[in-house]
Amino acid sequence: MITPPSSLHVLAQAGATFSGLDTGIVVGYIVFICVLGILVGFRKNTSSSQLFLAGRSLGWPVIGISLFCANISSIHLVGLAADGYRVGMPVGNFEWGASFCLIILGLVFAPFYFRSQLSTLPEYVEKRYSPITRTILGIIFVLSALLVHIGMSLYAGAKLMNVFFGFDITTAIIVIAGVTAIYTVLGGLKAVMITNVVQVIILLAGALTLTYLGWQALGEEKGITTYAQLKEAVSPDISPTVLQSIKAPDGSFNDFSWLCVLVGYPILGIWYWCTDQTIVQNVLAAKTEKDGRDGAIFGGFLKILPVFLMVLPGVMAYALYRDEIGEENNNTLMILMQKLLQPGFLGVFAAGLLAALMSTVAAALNSTATLASSDILKRLKPETPDKTLVWFGRISSIVVVLLAMAWSTQGDKFKSIFEAINKIPMMFAPAITTIFLMGVFWKRGTKQAAIGTLLFNMGVGVIYLLVDIPIITEKQLIAEGLGLPFMLVGGIFFVFCLILYVIVSLMTPAPGEANIKNLVWDHPLGFLGEGKVSGITDPRIMALILLIIMVILYIVM
Repeated sequence: MITPPSSLHVLAQAGATFSGLDTGIVVGYIVFICVLGILVGFRKNTSSSQLFLAGRSLGWPVIGISLFCANISSIHLVGLAADGYRVGMPVGNFEWGASFCLIILGLVFAPFYFRSQLSTLPEYVEKRYSPITRTILGIIFVLSALLVHIGMSLYAGAKLMNVFFGFDITTAIIVIAGVTAIYTVLGGLKAVMITNVVQVIILLAGALTLTYLGWQALGEEKGITTYAQLKEAVSPDISPTVLQSIKAPDGSFNDFSWLCVLVGYPILGIWYWCTDQTIVQNVLAAKTEKDGRDGAIFGGFLKILPVFLMVLPGVMAYALYRDEIGEENNNTLMILMQKLLQPGFLGVFAAGLLAALMSTVAAALNSTATLASSDILKRLKPETPDKTLVWFGRISSIVVVLLAMAWSTQGDKFKSIFEAINKIPMMFAPAITTIFLMGVFWKRGTKQAAIGTLLFNMGVGVIYLLVDIPIITEKQLIAEGLGLPFMLVGGIFFVFCLILYVIVSLMTPAPGEANIKNLVWDHPLGFLGEGKVSGITDPRIMALILLIIMVILYIVM
């Protein structure tokens, strides 16, 4: 749910500004992260629990940071700056919307995930619905990790390395994928999560430095010293506020309008943040239920930052360098780096870009290894020794990364990776959101309803992708022909999935009480009344504080 680079060729000369010091910093960083990951995670006799779930030993701060890192990639940094330049602040809704979804993860879903001692999310739907539902969901999760989390991230990172070092795309993909796979396959989830702590520091430090220098440049070059002056300088060309009007001046729908965000984002957001294995696996590694729930909500606090550190710099770039960037909005971050960062700092920021990329790819690789071992091999052969599960997971990671590398070379065939990575999930996200939400809130939901909803969404979703992603045809029949943004399409699909789920559930036998025990809330607000409030780190208190902050930010921005 982010915007990537698609046309960085204009900056082919950027390598000339990349000094030997910068190159040394980036190379040194890559070696350091690889070694650190192996040292903290590799064990000669690693168990499947250690490899896939870090031995369920992690506290809430590490979990929150890892949730943030699993989401943020180089696509994020480049894309949010690009859309900040092109659209303005409304693109920040993709970040702030995540905070609300992480509250839902921490309060609504995490208790059931943790109490069931799950290794994978498909295990939950097997308990709640049926083994067939688990199989379908496991296949979907592996495909989404391969196509979206890993494949498109590798392509975006390769484009950056092409600009900085002159690597051809294929070589860059091999380097990035190879380094990330080494420490992920050998070190497992603990390596991923501990290296994420290091990477988030580099990432945020680089983004903060760039934002600070951009603000200084606004004052020195444009005389802009307040946010109100910045809003005036960019209006009406781009939106200086987070909430955008429904219609553009030409009468078409704004893709990031408040209506599109309100209708479409919860569908994508709940799928991604509350049910996707790559993300939720970080919560499953918690040492206690409270750590898992608090970690999710702490991740929500961290998701406030990208609006100020990644979207706002794009808006600043519009005020500072619109003549140089022109229509090449995907070059926004690169221009900012060239203009504002000195040698050394440029290398640190480039390392931050690679840090973001590697953390996303590593999280996705580990989740696919978990799915392959737990949802495929162990189900086919329940007696499989633990050591075999570990090796099968590692081999599966290697296979997936090779397939993702092959897929990522096709990235340049898309007009916009942003469009692709948001439309691809429309093939399954509305159905997954439906079966999980209804699964935890409605006891009457049946296995037949879950299977039918998933198959229906995949059927209409494939058709939608074929007519609205410019691979087979150049014209987008839905977005351009009907003028219907993909976010609204997601809302429409969700309504159909919800109706189908309810109808099929009422037409089929209700699940037995024993089949849904400890898997469904007794009443819709049951998650608020469990036990006494234990202090400021109680998940409900942390969620309330985060909710208040978000309301204030929407009022102010």
